This record gives sequence, C-alpha cells and structure tokens, in this order.
Amino acid sequence: SVRWKQFTAKSDYISKSCLPYRSLARKWIVMLFMGTCFLYCARMAMPVCAVSMAATFHWSKIDSGVVLGGFFWGYCLTQILGGHASDRVGGERVLFFSASSWALITAGTPLLAHLGSHTLALMTVARFLMGILQGVFFPSLASLCSQRVVEGERGFLMSTLQSGTHLGTLLAGGLGTLMLDRYGWESMFYSIGFLSGLWALIVWQCLLKGTAWSLSRIPWLSLFKKPPVWAMVFAHMCMCSTSYTLLSWLPTYFKESFPHATGWVYNVVPWLTAIPSALVGGYVSDFLINRGYGVASVRKIMQVSVRAGVSVNVQDLTPSCAGALFGEFLWFLGVVLVSLSGYLIEVTQSWSVVFALITLVNATGLGVFLIFGGARRVDLVEYSRIIEI
Repeated sequence: SVRWKQFTAKSDYISKSCLPYRSLARKWIVMLFMGTCFLYCARMAMPVCAVSMAATFHWSKIDSGVVLGGFFWGYCLTQILGGHASDRVGGERVLFFSASSWALITAGTPLLAHLGSHTLALMTVARFLMGILQGVFFPSLASLCSQRVVEGERGFLMSTLQSGTHLGTLLAGGLGTLMLDRYGWESMFYSIGFLSGLWALIVWQCLLKGTAWSLSRIPWLSLFKKPPVWAMVFAHMCMCSTSYTLLSWLPTYFKESFPHATGWVYNVVPWLTAIPSALVGGYVSDFLINRGYGVASVRKIMQVSVRAGVSVNVQDLTPSCAGALFGEFLWFLGVVLVSLSGYLIEVTQSWSVVFALITLVNATGLGVFLIFGGARRVDLVEYSRIIEI
C-alpha cells in the first residue's frame, strides 16, 4: 500500500507500519480517486451534451468552439494561483474549495441556459467559471502527492488517480449518453453537480478537520534556470493541451462521423483501455524504480508508452513546490488549441487537420522531454508538514 508521509524539519518518514497513517492514506487515495472521477464527469458534461445543445440553441461549430474553449480561458487564471495556494496552505483545502464550487456551477448550468435569450454568452461564462474552479485541482493534487508520497510509490499513486479521470470520462460518455437520450441534457448537469457536492461534503466532514500546515520559501529564479524544469513544463503543456482538445471535440467528431452508431459505444469504448493501461503503467514505473533503474529513464519510458511520465516528473524535480510549478504555463496552449480546432473544423470542414495538429504538438513535447528531461531534485528547499489527527 502507498505510504502517506509526514514531514518534519529533517524530512523523516512515517513508518509503513504506523496504522493511523496507513488508514489515513487509504481514505485519501479513495477520495482523491473519486474526486478526479467527478472532476472529469463535470468537465465532460458540456462536450457530451454539445451536439444536443447546439441543435437546441442553433450554435455553429465556431459557437461550440467558443463555449468549449471558454473553460480553458478560466483554467489559465487559476493554475498558478492554485499551485501556490496548495504549496502554502495545503492541497486538501484547495481541493475542497474547488470541488464545492464547481459542483454549484455544474448543477446551475441548465438554469443559466434557460435564463434568457443570450444562451451562448451565458454558457461561455459558465464554462469560464468552471475552468477557474477546476484550474486549481491538479496543481493541488501534485502538491499534495509530492509532499506526502515517497518517490518509489508516486508512479502507481498518480496512475491510480489518473485512472479516475478516465473513469470519469467513461461515465460521462456512457451514462451521460443514456441520460441525455432518456431525460434530456439537463439531467446530466444536475446529477454530476449533486455527486460532486456530496464528495466535497464528505471530504470536509471526514478528512479535513484538524490539519495544520507550515510555509516554505521557493527559489523560483534558480528553478527556471534548469533545463529539466523547462522540458517538463513544455512537455506537460503539450500533453495536456492535446488531451483537452480531444476531450472537448471527440464526442462531436464521433456523432457527426458515425451518426448511426450507438452513442454510448464511442463515448465509452476508447476509455475502457485507458484505465488498465494507466494502472499497469504506474505499477511498472514503481517496480522499475524500486529495482534500481534510473528515475529519469523510467519517467521517459512511461511517457513514451502510456503518457504517464511528465505528470509525475514535477514531483521528482520540485517536491516542495510541485503544485505551483504544475500550473506554470500549462493553460496557454490549451486555450489556443481548443478554440483553434473549432475554427479549423468550421473553415476546412475537415477533422484531419485538427488530428494532424494534435499529433505535431504531442510529438514536439515528447521530443523535448526525451532530450532535456531529468529527475534529479532541483528545488533544494528544507520544508515541513505537520499532520494532526
């Protein structure tokens, strides 16, 4: 099982046999897995419902691109802020605030859509707010895991949490399609909003009370002089922006390209393989590191095989400020790529241009990471964390 570690001034680890901390670790792993699942359910609600909403409100592809891209304009504003806040006050608290807020926005989206005649503007604002509130989640997760999980166990933990995103995408695509056909697109937003709010309430009641945190100073100037840091940031930016583009547009692509296919098939099947591959990749990663293989080499192998190296690499390089660094520049390419894809589809009437662009961006990010990436810690900051139970 994954060890949850407590930092003192000397960075001592908690013994694996310490039952209270093993119990705490299990609870947090389950809750974080569920949190990433609900996060992606909420994020995928609009892409899954986009075709139905476009037909109802008479949106063009450019209009749909504006609405879907609005998420990333909000996302860009809180990536860095969320990481800084998590490194200073604790990722748990930021996660709770994020989830409780996006739950309200998700549940309120149908009400906003029918509020007046300016549906396009209102939905863009709703997606913008969703982006603001979800933008802090993964930087907070990176901060939490980098400071609570030992190096040889981060790969499997992060892959487990990453599989939660795939499960969320799968549930949004599968159950969401069924709900959309039977009860209308509004039911999907109501259900996801309720479940996300319930998750946030459980986190607050069961896990947050009694935690305390100390602060640390981060040598930002020296960090950004390190090539491995820039390689990680750039590769992560390329990887996430292309993932966001696919998540935003794939439901529309399948709906238009295969209009007679059963909706839940193309919204579910692609993600069924993602969950086991993420778990296996994380297990293999930790296995190789614990057997003595170089951490940098393992991260690169995992990035090539299952795209699971960069997201953990930030915790290798800068565990004391992983949350803040996780959010640096991540937003920029996602904002551009999602909106640009809608424009290209509308103008060229071809999806192949978008897929070619995604391939180019992914290949560029991977190449930079393979050449310049590393795993040696570069922050060199003494920091502490105190957990009170």
